[in-house]
Amino acid sequence: MAKDRSVVNRRAFVTTGAAGLGFALASGVVRRAEAADWSPVEKANVQIVNAFCAAFGERDFAKATAPLAENVTYRPIETAEPVKGREQVTARIKTFIGRAGRWDVLDTFAKGPMVINERIDHINGGEFKSWHGVGVFFLKDGKIVDWYDYTIKMNK
Repeated sequence: MAKDRSVVNRRAFVTTGAAGLGFALASGVVRRAEAADWSPVEKANVQIVNAFCAAFGERDFAKATAPLAENVTYRPIETAEPVKGREQVTARIKTFIGRAGRWDVLDTFAKGPMVINERIDHINGGEFKSWHGVGVFFLKDGKIVDWYDYTIKMNK
């Protein structure tokens, strides 16, 4: 019976590749990519977004709406039509801020005018107890111009 050389070659390739990767990881040749430090503008934008998120847990309507630009756009979930304009967005916030619990920011990424956070929004009352998702914020001149939320999971 003839030996299938393609099986031997694939097996040798995988074994050699795995050994090489193991060596590279053990010797420190391969390292985790580290993000660059945030610029002063990025740090300021993250502070604005973090204060904005904290305002919901405090049920502080004035603090939650203060950083919104006049032309702000808000999309509460990926399947909803955006709400446009400060007046309409603040009216929308008014409908749920009373049921808001704390918003736990799990991770934050900032690049230029963009701030992206993964968070869990706790909800008091209603069908769902929490929303786990990602918020994408675009800021200009210290104001939130776009706020889009994308759902990872709704928890009952």
